[in-house]
Amino acid sequence: MLDPVAVVLKFAFLAVLYLFLLWVARSALRDLKRGVGAAGAPAPGAADYDMATGMHSAASALGGPGGGDAPRLRVQSAPGLRSGSAYDLSGGILLGRGNDVDIRLQDSFASSRHARLIPQGDVVVLEDLGSTNGTRLNGEPVAGPQPLHQGDRIQIGDSEFSFER
Repeated sequence: MLDPVAVVLKFAFLAVLYLFLLWVARSALRDLKRGVGAAGAPAPGAADYDMATGMHSAASALGGPGGGDAPRLRVQSAPGLRSGSAYDLSGGILLGRGNDVDIRLQDSFASSRHARLIPQGDVVVLEDLGSTNGTRLNGEPVAGPQPLHQGDRIQIGDSEFSFER
């Protein structure tokens, strides 16, 4: 006859095993819903053009409504982004390779959260977020928050942008 303690331990082990398998399955489903594949890379077909441009809508990619003198970031050259496209900066943006950025760079020299542009009153400020390879403003490394002026050139790895009003 089996010892009752051994039976209880067997059932407890099975319960823990099933809970672990349930946790793994839920985690995999969550990743699939977010569009994340192996090693945190975007899953194939998760998004086509939106994958390259982040969360911006087509309207903001074209400069957004209102045009006028709203500050914009124009793509000069960047892997995965269309040259000449412009992004509205009135709400601020985050640039990098990660999934949680506004402008997603397909640039191996960019960090996950590389730099951000924040409007502060009438001025837009560029700030490097402690990236590995740094951010350059008009060819000079960015050290601390820097105010942007019409025509300023921003370089992140092989990607280059210009600031416009």
